[in-house]
Amino acid sequence: MKSEIIWMIIGMGLVTYIPRMLPFVLFKGKELPPFVQGVLKNVPYATLGALIFPAILFIQNGDFWYGALGAAAAFLAAFLGANVIVVVLGSIAVLAVYSYLM
Repeated sequence: MKSEIIWMIIGMGLVTYIPRMLPFVLFKGKELPPFVQGVLKNVPYATLGALIFPAILFIQNGDFWYGALGAAAAFLAAFLGANVIVVVLGSIAVLAVYSYLM
């Protein structure tokens, strides 16, 4: 039982490590076309939007404005060119102030 868990952890580690390592190995020393670079720069924002957008519409306590305000803050920060971390933390800060005031 214990060895099965260890092998499972090793397998999951390999499965998550290999897709992250392959681009570094395959594209080492190669320049990607500008279009591909532009697409790859927007992947974190697209992924973040795809993960968060359903939660904006289906807020647990039913406060639509909570989700709308958080989304507006995130969209504004992203539109202004902020880093993904700044977008997330800024949205959290705006919602913390909103929660405190309401």
